[in-house]
Amino acid sequence: MARVLEFESVVAHHYGPLYQFAFSLTRNDAEACDLTQQTFYIWAAKGHQLRDISKVKTWLFTTLHREFLGARRRQTRFPHIELDDATGDLPAVPPASVNQLDSEQLLEALSHLDEVYRAAVVLFYLEDYSYNEIAQVLDIPLGTVKSRLTRGLHRLHQLLTNVRPKT
Repeated sequence: MARVLEFESVVAHHYGPLYQFAFSLTRNDAEACDLTQQTFYIWAAKGHQLRDISKVKTWLFTTLHREFLGARRRQTRFPHIELDDATGDLPAVPPASVNQLDSEQLLEALSHLDEVYRAAVVLFYLEDYSYNEIAQVLDIPLGTVKSRLTRGLHRLHQLLTNVRPKT
């Protein structure tokens, strides 16, 4: 019974932030729900292996990010394309003034940011993670976190001001 209460308290405490992170990665409510549910499923199966209970949050975010990357790899290898969707192009994003941005515009711009940079930017600015915590969650070196944040913010600025990147 104690294990059930422990599981329920972990879900109650971490569901919101995990869902927000998943949604920022997927930009799709159903996919974010599935990712969050899958993360808690893995926690139910393997959470007992975690020795330091203070690292539950990091473990959950890392697991969710790995599941997201695995799903993206599968989607890349085995893409599903609807015939109707294949003929149309993505809509152009109108230029936005940085001073007049709202959260919807920012989330839209984040959805166009490369996944490699998006995860670091979201964890730092939306989830208030430190550089070290981001390095743990994404399983990358600290220097890589800093460069991804710098490049991600630069690209995000380009997207928000409708500046074309140099090629």
